[in-house]
Amino acid sequence: MTISLPNGGFSTRRDARLALLVASVVILLPTGAQAQSPATETTAQASPFATRAATSGTTTSAAAADNETDVTSDAASTELSPEQSANAASNTALRGGMLQGETLNAVDGFEADDINQLIEPADTAIEPGEEPLGRTDDGMGVRIGTFTLRPTVNQSINSERTKSGTTTSSRSYLATTGNATLTSDWSRHALTVTGQGTYERNLSGNRATEPQANINADLRLDLSDETIVNLTTGYAFEREDANDPNAISSASTQAGVDRYTAGAAVTRDLGLLRGTAALAATRVAYGSARLSDGSNLSLSDRDRTAVEGRVRLGYELSPALIPFIEATIGQSNYDEERDASGYARSSKSYGGRTGLQFDFGEKLRGELGLGYATVNYEDARLSSIEAFTTDGTLVWSPHRGTEVDAGLRTTIQDSTTPGSSGWVEYQLSTGVSQQLLNDLTGRLNGSTTLRDFPATASETDWQLGAGLVWTINRYFDVTATVGYEHTDVAGGTDSNLVRAGLGLSLRR
Repeated sequence: MTISLPNGGFSTRRDARLALLVASVVILLPTGAQAQSPATETTAQASPFATRAATSGTTTSAAAADNETDVTSDAASTELSPEQSANAASNTALRGGMLQGETLNAVDGFEADDINQLIEPADTAIEPGEEPLGRTDDGMGVRIGTFTLRPTVNQSINSERTKSGTTTSSRSYLATTGNATLTSDWSRHALTVTGQGTYERNLSGNRATEPQANINADLRLDLSDETIVNLTTGYAFEREDANDPNAISSASTQAGVDRYTAGAAVTRDLGLLRGTAALAATRVAYGSARLSDGSNLSLSDRDRTAVEGRVRLGYELSPALIPFIEATIGQSNYDEERDASGYARSSKSYGGRTGLQFDFGEKLRGELGLGYATVNYEDARLSSIEAFTTDGTLVWSPHRGTEVDAGLRTTIQDSTTPGSSGWVEYQLSTGVSQQLLNDLTGRLNGSTTLRDFPATASETDWQLGAGLVWTINRYFDVTATVGYEHTDVAGGTDSNLVRAGLGLSLRR
């Protein structure tokens, strides 16, 4: 296996060491396969809402994302054939591997984490008790009492080249990614724990690595045939994106960000009506950024805690069509009364939306919602931010082996710029997965993010990725990915990033 590197490749001695390392990983690591998301990992269990859940559509998070903890869980789907299950697993690996550090939700296609947005908008869930997308029992996993553990390890070699203005930098690195899903096998109630982590080690170049990790747990309590409670908690770590408007421009290494989440949601089935009441809390703590001169800059003035409440009511026109209305209210409190620039950035948020959730079985499902959101800041010098919001997801399978997904999301982000309160961010993403052969699956991803700043020009980020998964057997895959990202920086220097990688996946 070889890959073309921008710095001209490795020496013979380094090639030998690298080959030895990869061989050691293959021999020593426990068997597994490509990274899989909770959407394809969890075995669906019986729910009090089983009849309605099978036709009620997909769900996304009502709590903090970034593989953030969901106040709600994905909806149940019909049972997949073994061929569809393997294809879904391959698609999940490709969704998460287009650009290292870009973790995409398997249903809506969005980045799981947004360190500027403490609590993500609830997108599609009417019922927290609905199960993740189903998969058949393929015999994989390790039984631990009444639980099943499904671990996955991927070892890849990657090359990355970044150009910002006239400055070009590159690096080659090894990335080790581990994924695991622990699911219960209880006759009543359900517990799902998912974890993912990536460790990088540079082989050449001096660009900063991008480690990340997250773990989430969701406990579903079936109180009765009509009432379900979901209790969720989670932790995530990542480095702030260098292209983020709040990133430190003079930093050689951006600050690490720790996120802690907790949530509770109660869903009640009232015949044709379905109601959900949810409460989510998120704690975000920033580390220090390392500047180009070697000194550290503390960003603790950005540490904050947010709490948000959400109420949603849906009406079942038919098993496939459920219009809904939703209202949210939230409070964000910064640890320090004023930031480094002297602004009090604690705020209150309000929002509402209405929309339609639809589910026509395996062929077409999703949701579209239109609404309005506003954030009012404590400091009178910071103007309120208001936005009309469009949020939704779509999953379409025109025929077996092909899946098209798309998503829309609108969020309001806090700024760190003196005198600026924040901005509105619109994101559109789409992807196509195709089973090319029985043992070969391809994936194309694309997304665009528009940041609308009140007082300056807008900024746009474009991403495009492609990947292949070659399934050698049920335990072993070969993965190949390539990605491109272009960012138009408002009032600054545009940047371009190209990345390619080749990896081995093992699962148990």
